[in-house]
Order: sequence, then structure tokens, then C-alpha cells
Amino acid sequence: MTRAINPREAYGQTLVTLAEKDKRIVALDADLSKSTKGDLMEARFPERHIEMSIAEQNMVSVAVGLALGGKIPFVHSFAVFLSGRAYDQIRVGVALAKANVKLIGSSSGFSDYGDGATHQSVEDVAIMRSLPNMTVIVPADATETAKATEAIASYRGPVYLKLNRNDLPLVFPEEKEFIIGKVYQLRQGRHVTVFANGVMVSRALEAAEVLARRGIEVSVADVSTVKPLDTQAVVSLALQTGAVVTAEEHNIIGGLGSAVSEALRAEAGIRIEFVGVNDMFGQSALSYQDLLSHYHLTAEAVVQACDKVLAYSSRVVR
Repeated sequence: MTRAINPREAYGQTLVTLAEKDKRIVALDADLSKSTKGDLMEARFPERHIEMSIAEQNMVSVAVGLALGGKIPFVHSFAVFLSGRAYDQIRVGVALAKANVKLIGSSSGFSDYGDGATHQSVEDVAIMRSLPNMTVIVPADATETAKATEAIASYRGPVYLKLNRNDLPLVFPEEKEFIIGKVYQLRQGRHVTVFANGVMVSRALEAAEVLARRGIEVSVADVSTVKPLDTQAVVSLALQTGAVVTAEEHNIIGGLGSAVSEALRAEAGIRIEFVGVNDMFGQSALSYQDLLSHYHLTAEAVVQACDKVLAYSSRVVR
């Protein structure tokens, strides 16, 4: 892992670059453009940035109209507001109609640490993943965010892209192409497989280093595309070790852990442990790291989960 970079900045800059090449790209914001980095589009292409004020439902409906007119709308708000307040418009106007709308859920998870539970989204992936026709992507860092933004711009159909507002360590290989639906194995190991996304990818890699010093080899896979999930890749990686841990900055209900469990439901003898938010809301804190520690979204928590699945696995290191 190298230095930390803010995914929002990478997203905003990439969107402007894409818009310079494709005049169909437009951006919509709900009074949060400085935070979502939609302001970069506003500065470069003011005629292609629409400020919708605090009216998320209307914003999504307008985006659907733009998409039907041949535009490629990127819709911005905090993840909790976009997935919650505008759910009906997303369900009917975007998902049901298969509209070519890109939903950008910014300040996701606990990353808006100062504003408390009302501004923190630990259920957005579950909401978006449950919608037919919706693609759901949770990048691990700024590099993957930029590549994912490029990919969704050329992909035709509804997409939900979940973004963190804090600096994250760079873990996604610069040389790799981002392909929607692909699982990226970042580290190989024969004892336990960790499936992670978002900030928890870097935590999983840290945990793998800790366990390596004890002779335990951990395979770490970045599952940034939660839907459509590459079931074949997940099953293959899980069977290589027989012990699985999922790690996500999201409720353990309905997110990555649920998706992986569904993929493995027909495989006998695989022990699974979840590292995630234990079905509770967030709260205010002095820092993002304080909240990650409080909700056990740490490398240490991943280590403990790995130890737990290994204790029950027939392939325990001896």
C-alpha cells in the first residue's frame, strides 16, 4: 500500500475528463456539489451541471428524462440521501425502466463521521442491490474509483457507485483495467480467503501481513462489483481455502457478506465469518478512524475473523 488519496477528488477529476470527450455527460447535484465534487463539473461545464437544490426525488426524475433524451446523467448526493429519499424514483424511473442513469452515493458508510447516523449510510448497498437491473460498485481506493468511473460512463444501464469521502490507501493496481463484474485477487494464500471492498480492502491486506508473520497465508480479493457478482470467481477462490471472511463498511445484512453467502450456498464445508456493521446505525465522532474502530472495521477484526474460520476449518494451519 502507498500514500492515501481521496476517492471523491479522483471521481470528480475523472468525470470532467470524460465530459471533455463526451458531450452527452451531464451532472446533477442536490445542494452538495462541493462535497460530492460535482463542483468540478460545474466549474468546467456550467451549462452541463444542474443544481437541483435539496430535492433528491425530483433530481432523479429529471435525470431519467435526460437519459431518455440521450444524455448520460451522473446524479450526486450523500449515499444515505440518494438511496433513501429518492428510492421510489430510483426504483420506478431508473431500475424498472433500465434508464442510463449513474447514481453516485458520496460520503458513504461512516466517512461523514461528524454528522452522525442521519448522514451515514450502512444500508445503501442492500437497498440498491435489491433492485433488479441495478449494478452496484464499491471501489477500494482513488485509483479504482477513477477506473470505475470510466467504466460506468461507457456502460449502458443503471449504476450505483458508492464513494468514501476520506483519503484511502492506494491498493488497486495501476496497471489493471477495471471491468464491471470482475473480482480482483490482490494477494494469494492457501489457508483463508478474504472478500472485501471499499476501505476494508486495505484493512484486509493489513490483516494478511499480520497473519503471514504467523505462517497463515491469506488470499485477499477485492469484490468492488457487488452486483452483478462474479459467482464463479467467488466460488473458485473460496474452494481454494475452504475458509472465508467477508469485510465491508456496511450492515452485515444485505451487503457483500450476504452476496458472497448466496454465491456459496451450494458449497458444503465452507465456514464464513462477517466483518461489518452489526445491524446498527452510526453516530457522531471526532474522526473517521474512531468510528471504524468502534464498529470493529479494522485489520485486527479481520485477523480475528480469520482465526475463527480457521478454527472451524478442516484446513487449519498446524
